[in-house]
Amino acid sequence: MNIEPSTITSIFLGIGLAASAGFRVFLPLFALSLASHFGVWELNDNWHWLGSLAAVITFGVATIAEIFAYFIPWVDNALDALALPLAGIAGTAVMVSTITDLDPVVTWSLAIIAGGGTATAIKGANAAGRLTSTATTGGLANPIVSTVETGAAVTVSTASILVPPIAAILVIIILLFIFTIYRKLRPKK
Repeated sequence: MNIEPSTITSIFLGIGLAASAGFRVFLPLFALSLASHFGVWELNDNWHWLGSLAAVITFGVATIAEIFAYFIPWVDNALDALALPLAGIAGTAVMVSTITDLDPVVTWSLAIIAGGGTATAIKGANAAGRLTSTATTGGLANPIVSTVETGAAVTVSTASILVPPIAAILVIIILLFIFTIYRKLRPKK
């Protein structure tokens, strides 16, 4: 199997956007929708609808609503409970929509494992962090957590669209950071 450089770049794009979905579910979909709409990225044949004006508007409104909802104490924790499975779905969707020139079995396998798995891991870590913030500060620090998460989502989404290999490196750094924190917080035997 000969993999083209454009296919590798599309995989990096998908992984970066999937990681971003772990921070904010709709923001990477909105970013990808804008990129497709303005011809920055060509999507998988079945996903051209993502670049339509209706999709841009829908994902834009959903992104704004999601960002502001995360600044409301206690609503943010409820959103995390809903967003955990949605992040996995969004991570899978952005991954499958960006991968080009691969067999559908390989595409969907990568999308589910790398896309959905990355988004779910990051969303799970964020949800645990928000619960800790709520428990230790009564929710007062949650807007700071939300701002950092939104900033990370914007940064990773932007890097994914403009320089996908850099986004893949950012994802590795984020996952290593999460793993390090987890190991430090995990109870010792």
